[in-house]
Amino acid sequence: MPHIQQLSSHVADLIAAGEVVERPASVVKELVENAIDAGASAIVVEIQRGGMGLIRVTDNGCGIAPGELPTAFLRHATSKLRSAEDLAKIGTLGFRGEALAAISAVSRVDVLTRRPEDTVGAAIHGEGGHMGPVREEGAPEGTTIRVADLFYNTPARLKFMKKDSAETAAVAGLMQHLALSHPDISFKFIKDGQEALHTPGDGKLESAVYAALGREFAKTLVPVDGRGGDIGVRGFVTAPVNGRGSRSMQVFFVNGRFIKSQLLTAALEEGYRNQLMKGRFPGCVLEVTLPVTAVDVNVHPAKTQVKFAREHDVFDAVFHTVMDALDARGGAVTKPVSQPQQVQNPRQDFFQSMDAKTYREQGNKPAAPAPKPAFAPQPAREEVRPAFSAQPVKQAEPVKPGWNTEWRSTAKVADSVQPIWPPRDTVKRTPTSALGQAPASVTAKPEPAPQAEKAAEPAPAPKPFVPAIPAVPAQQTAMELPGQETVMPREAPWRIAGEVLHTYIICEDDADTLWLIDKHAAHERINFDRLLAAKEPPMRQTLLQPIAVEPGREDAALLLENLELLEQFGFGCEDFGDGAILVREVPADLDAADTAATLEEFAQNLRSGRSLDEKREALLHTMACKAAIKGGWTSDPAELKVLVEKVQSGEVRYCPHGRPVVVKVTKYELEKLFKRA
Repeated sequence: MPHIQQLSSHVADLIAAGEVVERPASVVKELVENAIDAGASAIVVEIQRGGMGLIRVTDNGCGIAPGELPTAFLRHATSKLRSAEDLAKIGTLGFRGEALAAISAVSRVDVLTRRPEDTVGAAIHGEGGHMGPVREEGAPEGTTIRVADLFYNTPARLKFMKKDSAETAAVAGLMQHLALSHPDISFKFIKDGQEALHTPGDGKLESAVYAALGREFAKTLVPVDGRGGDIGVRGFVTAPVNGRGSRSMQVFFVNGRFIKSQLLTAALEEGYRNQLMKGRFPGCVLEVTLPVTAVDVNVHPAKTQVKFAREHDVFDAVFHTVMDALDARGGAVTKPVSQPQQVQNPRQDFFQSMDAKTYREQGNKPAAPAPKPAFAPQPAREEVRPAFSAQPVKQAEPVKPGWNTEWRSTAKVADSVQPIWPPRDTVKRTPTSALGQAPASVTAKPEPAPQAEKAAEPAPAPKPFVPAIPAVPAQQTAMELPGQETVMPREAPWRIAGEVLHTYIICEDDADTLWLIDKHAAHERINFDRLLAAKEPPMRQTLLQPIAVEPGREDAALLLENLELLEQFGFGCEDFGDGAILVREVPADLDAADTAATLEEFAQNLRSGRSLDEKREALLHTMACKAAIKGGWTSDPAELKVLVEKVQSGEVRYCPHGRPVVVKVTKYELEKLFKRA
């Protein structure tokens, strides 16, 4: 039977260090938070090899007294707490007194510091938790801490470190959050000798957002500012039309501390109800201020989670502030503006309206296109005419009450629903097919030829439409053999009645059953099965102009780590610097406009702690969804026929995410609704 014994101080320090120091970003976080608590107005962070080789943090704060330097590296030594009562009102970022002890236990540490009232500075060196003597050295005001050879004495931890690029991206993401949480401090971040971040420190949040998150993200933001009692909410949120594919750009602060909170996320997204498309998420930089006694920050070793004493009040404050800001801006629902119908073939109309001489005389300014004839011959083709057509229902804009602090919102965190966002474009987008071919419904109509030419030579018949969806093998007509009668193929036991809302196919069968088929879900399932069965990478298309995608520094690091996996899915990507990825090639089935959203979803799937096979399957789900026909798109009858054939045959029943593809209504159920049965 094993005996119980007390661990040595060295082993205990290593265990404690494992809880505090997870990766180089953890070291940077602890050191920078100490610099902020020291009252610094300028902080410089420099790393090499992702922080594994070198971490240097320099500030101009209050410094450390020479006689207190050895004490600062002891466990549970701090200047921020004095008694147990102070735990109920923590107003500083650091308070545990474990950071320096944990860092020194797994690295080589050098500290150089000087207080404003001292004429000479002090320095100390330590390795593996053993600190040397304090010595006098010249130093500027403030503190400089140098951490080298992280985890040099714990090789087991080195196995779990990621690539240098990933660790660098993690530190960069952390510096973004710290810079946003304290816009009054000038932050400078240097990686491998190159400056990656520099904020002005002018106290303006918009300046910090511009410097940390970039101009493209900053110009999509809407300012918000509200207060309910002693709870204040200020910052920026993205406009509804700029919804993102993941929640990676949702940044929350509570009293200057970066946190991750499901409560704040739910309150934010509740404010966007009915203003975002399904699968899109808002971005934000929101700061919540409340009394220090109303929030508990001592609930997680990483200090990234908090507990609120009044959760409903915090939820209401964020929810109403966001909703009122969007409402004051006019919301996302804009009144459609009538536009003239676009010409199907403007180039052909242009050359029919004028000759070259007229074009030169008008100063290279094309005249208005000639009016279309009252009648134009239509190509003969088989059409499936719907039994009825549904008109789009115009949704009334919800009446949003003004927020006051006396009433509570009836919305709860658990009752959050996925918001719905109406189409962005006032004119419906005419999509290309899944394989890049335009549907037959949008092919250019032939212009009427002159009568003389028409009499001389008949116009050639239009080519039949080839659907982008993999066609079902047609039933071959049996050859007539001697002594054998020709067997004609039997008609399908179902009939397409039409399509409603450009999303659902209506089909009836011989068993008096009505089928409602979701064409997007059906096509998504077909794509997923095809990609899953494919033994080779999909075909690629090279973009004429590469696309720069900015998913965020952490997501960009994940994608760069998995470039080989992206290659297998048909993406040709490379590092573009500053958290951006340059995309040169995309899968042939994917619309180039969906590149950014697809990569954001890829990063979200890679961030999950699942196995490699599960991640591959999740990526296949994303690829199948992005390449499928979208709800609201106009589809060719031939495409609808192929989809119905797949569903009727039993090959397609559920989409890759588990949603049903078809809903059946029997004749008895339908007659029961109309009181006929």
